[in-house]
Amino acid sequence: MTGGKGVEPLRKGKLVARLAHGRADMGRVMAFRAAAFPRVSGAEEDEQDALSAHVVVEGPESGPLAIQAYFRVMLFGWGAGLAQGYAARFYDVEPLSGYAQPIAETGRFCVRPGGVHPDVLRLAWGAMTRIVDEGRAGLMVGCTSFRGADWTRHRAGLALLAAEFVGPVEHLPGRKAAEVVDYPALVGPVGDRRAALAGLPPLLRTYLGMGAWVSDHAVVDRELDTLHVFTCVEVDRVPAARAASLRAVAG
Repeated sequence: MTGGKGVEPLRKGKLVARLAHGRADMGRVMAFRAAAFPRVSGAEEDEQDALSAHVVVEGPESGPLAIQAYFRVMLFGWGAGLAQGYAARFYDVEPLSGYAQPIAETGRFCVRPGGVHPDVLRLAWGAMTRIVDEGRAGLMVGCTSFRGADWTRHRAGLALLAAEFVGPVEHLPGRKAAEVVDYPALVGPVGDRRAALAGLPPLLRTYLGMGAWVSDHAVVDRELDTLHVFTCVEVDRVPAARAASLRAVAG
């Protein structure tokens, strides 16, 4: 799914995952994203969109096909390319600049309000897996967001991240954003681990289940009213059963 218009979409029943193309497609994408990521001000489209492959999962809602899920992917040839990505707006990604394999930066993952059928998510992850594999990416990175910029609302989840999921020191992105939260120093011990895990954003739980690590600080984004952490999945360390499941969908 990384190539042009001739790339074969993924299908399951009445659902299809495909690349978005053209002005009409991108108009629908931006409207879908704007609803999922309401801003205080400003437009949803940004400079990273021109560098990205845009993937939509469509299915019948009532009448014609409607977007059920969306994400975008930027594929960089090696670590230095991350400086062009979205995460580099908020994090100093220099510690990953020497990485010698391609890196896929994913972002704006969102689903239709009210939830979607599990097959929608399976197709979305299958499409992402195909892009990562065809691009021979060694890392998947991105910014994973908590809804609400007040870190105290997410204390339990952040405590779990601090205790178990902060990445290796030599690869951790540095601080760059105007407003950051040094959550490992603030949150205290983990209480009920199961409750803390349940309180994490679903997308972040999925990445953690793939073996992801996160940054040692969170970034406050007042524009989107979110708190996010840099997230990295090392592709060759994804658990074998999870990798096989994803590739079965990717085809």
